Amino acid sequence: MDFIRDREQQRLYIDDLVFTPEQARIQGSSEAGSESVAGSESELQCCMAERYGKESFAYEVACFAAQWFDAGDCVQVQTSGSTGIPKQLWVTKDRMQNSAAITLEYLGLKAGDRALLCLPMQYIAGKMVVVRSLMAGLRLHLQPPSSNPLQDYLDAGGVEPFDFAAMIPMQVFNALHGSTKALSALHAVRKLIIGGGAVDEVMGRALESFESEVYSTYGMTETLSHIALRRLSGAGAATNPWYQPLQGVSLSLSDLQTLTIVAPHVCPERLVTNDIVEFNEQGQFKVLGRKDNVINSGGVKVQIEQVEAALARCVPPNLDFMITSRPDAKFGEVVVLLYHCTKQASESNTQSLLNEAIATLPLYWQPKLCAAIDVLPQTGNGKPDRALSKRLAAAMAGEQFWRPRHC
Repeated sequence: MDFIRDREQQRLYIDDLVFTPEQARIQGSSEAGSESVAGSESELQCCMAERYGKESFAYEVACFAAQWFDAGDCVQVQTSGSTGIPKQLWVTKDRMQNSAAITLEYLGLKAGDRALLCLPMQYIAGKMVVVRSLMAGLRLHLQPPSSNPLQDYLDAGGVEPFDFAAMIPMQVFNALHGSTKALSALHAVRKLIIGGGAVDEVMGRALESFESEVYSTYGMTETLSHIALRRLSGAGAATNPWYQPLQGVSLSLSDLQTLTIVAPHVCPERLVTNDIVEFNEQGQFKVLGRKDNVINSGGVKVQIEQVEAALARCVPPNLDFMITSRPDAKFGEVVVLLYHCTKQASESNTQSLLNEAIATLPLYWQPKLCAAIDVLPQTGNGKPDRALSKRLAAAMAGEQFWRPRHC
């Protein structure tokens, strides 16, 4: 399949509008980046500012387009900071195009297909939706990032379905459990990729019946979006945990049993991740959890993601929760459950339901402390903020917690 790699030949299609590189770049922009031209704006930026304002999502997209078409070879992106401090990285445009080409080829996307952009532009996922559209000639619809972008699109009068969309699990969850129209719009997305967080078993079962192609993605900022996909739609997909590496990706285990990635087309260096994985005979892998998400409680290592996955099968859908830890004089660390009710419910009833769910866990997985909080810590792109949740649990006063029945 042929894609447009020459950036001067690319076009940005936004709904029924078409913009050339000349219109997208800031005149006089240098290799240092388009932002170095103080006070200057591209024709595209002016257009988006006039239509939607300079604080709009559309203007952010225009700013990225200006950087994409400037004379520089690199683009700046921000990591999510889900387990540590967010950082800025410079990545080459050529490698971004390599990543985009592999995804476009795998999904069979072509010129004229309609794509939904509903992810923040400061992260690699949002930028890569734009790069894919530039290379393949996709028609972009810009929907400001929100917890339920499909509902927002419908509320604004949108009717045309999408051939492609990239969303985070929270956005998919809200479409699945929202209005009938939002659910229909989700079903109508011909190719849907879900990234930025784990797809739990409950969501997987809901997506299994979809006739469209739905995938969970594995990747990170350093790999310029995903390097492996797992099919979620189709018979038996919900119980299949295995990710299939994409073309040109070589995987192995480090000495610590974490995933090691060699993908020179998107990342110049061998990348050793913190993800604990297991391989099957076909070279596919499943993720067991992150090395830095292990709680060492009384000498027993507890994997946070495994506890959360087990609890998700038992707690009601109106209860959001996350597992973290807190220092303890006796055990070193203890497992802590933080939760938030999305619908009004009595605290006594909530505690009763949580006690029942906790009782189903293996003894060493069971939280010793639980606390209701107003907002669960999240990063800017919707991932659980593990570092912040741990600090929050450590700083809370003892009387803010309650102990499950087993304690």
